[in-house]
Amino acid sequence: MSHLRPRAELTTHEVSNQPPPLEDYNLYRSDAALKEALHRHGAGWAEAHVDAMGEELGRAETFEHGRLANVFPPVLKTHDRYGHRIDEAEFHPSYHHMMALGMRHGQHSIAWEGRKGGHAAYAAMLYMTYQVEGGVCCPLTMTYAAMPALQRQPEATETWRKGIMSHEYDPRSIPPEQKTGLTIGMAMTEKQGGSDVRANTTRARPLGAGGPGGEYELTGHKWFCSAPMCDAFLTLAYTDEGLSCFLMPRWRPDGSRNAFQLQRLKDKLGNKSNASSEIEYHGAWAVMIGEEGRGVRTIIDMVMHTRLDCTAGPTALMRQAVAQAAHHVEHRVAFQKKLSQQPLMRNVIADLSVEQEAATAMFMAVAQAYDDGMADEEAAAFARIAVSVSKYWANKRVTPLVVEAMECLGGAGYVEETIMPRLFKEAPLNGIWEGSGNVICLDVLRAMQREPHALELFLKSLNDAKGRDTRLDAAIDDLAGEFARPEGIEMRARRIVEKMAMTWQGALLTAAAPTAVADAFLASRLDGDWGRAFGTLPDGLDLQPMIDRAMPAA
Repeated sequence: MSHLRPRAELTTHEVSNQPPPLEDYNLYRSDAALKEALHRHGAGWAEAHVDAMGEELGRAETFEHGRLANVFPPVLKTHDRYGHRIDEAEFHPSYHHMMALGMRHGQHSIAWEGRKGGHAAYAAMLYMTYQVEGGVCCPLTMTYAAMPALQRQPEATETWRKGIMSHEYDPRSIPPEQKTGLTIGMAMTEKQGGSDVRANTTRARPLGAGGPGGEYELTGHKWFCSAPMCDAFLTLAYTDEGLSCFLMPRWRPDGSRNAFQLQRLKDKLGNKSNASSEIEYHGAWAVMIGEEGRGVRTIIDMVMHTRLDCTAGPTALMRQAVAQAAHHVEHRVAFQKKLSQQPLMRNVIADLSVEQEAATAMFMAVAQAYDDGMADEEAAAFARIAVSVSKYWANKRVTPLVVEAMECLGGAGYVEETIMPRLFKEAPLNGIWEGSGNVICLDVLRAMQREPHALELFLKSLNDAKGRDTRLDAAIDDLAGEFARPEGIEMRARRIVEKMAMTWQGALLTAAAPTAVADAFLASRLDGDWGRAFGTLPDGLDLQPMIDRAMPAA
């Protein structure tokens, strides 16, 4: 980091031709695609707020907090020194710093504060935070995403909903009524079922009459519980009426610890700062949320909103990887030229920039669909299919993009002192979280079957773009042909969703992106004149606008 003032003149040589650290820049102000999308999707009113957050996130010390939160991951504390069970995770101060930053700016709550474009503002804030530290985005997102499910049982969740709206981060492990701010987690999957939650075995026993809003005791396990230091969790368990949704707090109403035990923390590839865990319920007190036996329908409200995170998150990793690569090549000289002046490197940076811009346009369009869907059922149906399409494709593109960006830095990009290895290890996460690739593609097919008007709305959004470019028109017609052949559609689901995503990206870019960006996307992704590896954009394109937009400190 620059504040360390390292020595450049050493005994054996002088350190030279090394790019300065990419720090102390505004993550919002230097991102043209994000700025344009924020206004385009109805959240221009939040610009000053998002800009202030982008300024704080881009500071050198904030990047350092992001690094330290992952270098020193959480530690499981099952018992205190006297042998009492406490079931807590202990975090590094930098993790708490990042949590406090997100909550202070209202990242978790802005979508529910009653302003049109709130989800677009939330998505922009999440996207910026994820570039610095992805682990805290898990509890921040789940706290945001819990609200629709909690609203199904307002009389039982009023205290929780008020706590969610607080901008104060309170990490203390104490009963919720004593806290200044609350966070919500989720625990769905079990060992034997994974995504097939119908295979769950956790049971719920009523304490009294039971039913929606009623009290229960839960007994069973969960294979994944993200952010176990949240104040309460939405979870699934069986009653006699079927799989139901429950709110399970860390503390019982009488002020005692709930019978919620942390078995171990997951040793994950990346996302090290986030304490993903395995848990058991030993008669844990909980309240039923939503209709009994319709737990999947209730908790899917939360899952759908976390999937917006799983679309913005990989795009954020793309943006930070592209920013790092563009910054490096602008300051590094090889063969008497800046790397940024070398024709082949220019192709690579431009190609990476196009991919990231297309992903940005897509996740912000999904966020607007969420905003529109709060008041319009057709928009909500469109959002349900659009978020699945976006989640699938953004996560298929992020890992190869990060690898290519890492290669731009050469050997320096492969050492842990840079942020690049952390971006690489984080990249596969969102493709697995909240539904892996096959699950997501099958969800798209199910949405088409259960809500055929959702597909009609998606295709209408594409048909409305016809006439802008013959290459886009051909892609729209090709996609329509896929749906005209229902035989074997499940086998072709990945190919279909891929085409849906890229065709939609083409429509979005032709509507709003600079001509050079849209032209490069259509010429490569839709027209077929692309070598599939990054850096293979066809001849004749104007690369400079894309390179300029990739630069992080413009």
